[in-house]
Amino acid sequence: MISPALTPVHTFLLFSTAFIAGGLNSVAGGGSFITFPTLIFTGMSPIAANATNNTAIWVAALSSAGAYRKDLGIPRRQLFLLCGVSLIGGIIGSIALLYTSPDVFRELIPYLLLFATVIFTFGNSFRAWFQRHKPSSAPPLLRLMLAQLGIAIYGGFFGAGLGILMLATLAFLGIKSIHSMNAFKTFLGSCINGIAIVPFLFAGVIAWQQVIVMAIGGSLGGYLCAHYARKLDPELIRRFVIVVAVSMTAYFFVQN
Repeated sequence: MISPALTPVHTFLLFSTAFIAGGLNSVAGGGSFITFPTLIFTGMSPIAANATNNTAIWVAALSSAGAYRKDLGIPRRQLFLLCGVSLIGGIIGSIALLYTSPDVFRELIPYLLLFATVIFTFGNSFRAWFQRHKPSSAPPLLRLMLAQLGIAIYGGFFGAGLGILMLATLAFLGIKSIHSMNAFKTFLGSCINGIAIVPFLFAGVIAWQQVIVMAIGGSLGGYLCAHYARKLDPELIRRFVIVVAVSMTAYFFVQN
């Protein structure tokens, strides 16, 4: 794959948006609503932009996954099973993306963004609904594994809104600590995004110059912005992400 030339303007644009996205992801999530469209605006094809964005986010999120390791307080068997399901789903989703026609994927982008926007906007309501309708006894692990498989396939194929989906389904485990839920989300999300890179590598659709720029920007943003962003009302940050998500979704619907 021949990626578009990384001009100084594109370098600044990708670094700055990744920096902002890193800060958003460390507090509220939704960074992909900024970085994915930016890659397309710089002239990259949608499938290459998705693969490149996925790789950059994974690299930037590795430090977060390590920081949360102490909060993974569930039996090792459940953790390994969910991890295995996440790896399988991530592979399936990324391979499905590579076998999708670029024109078809371009047509799907507005609907994928719309789905992710709805999930992000109403994520708290979805999670509350799951918690209210959770059976009194712990549900079968198989039910959770099937849900995680579907989420992982979606994550390997596109990925925006992935964390919100996992937070909603993890309520089935009866986890009440937001730190534990974020630990699961971060760890399993790293599994999904990490394994999805393998088919992308063989297909040669990752633009590595853009990945390096965005990974550095995202890592710095997550580290430097998180301290200040946490002093703000999380609801204000969430609303900002929603405005960006709605704007990007509307833009791609108009473009189609």
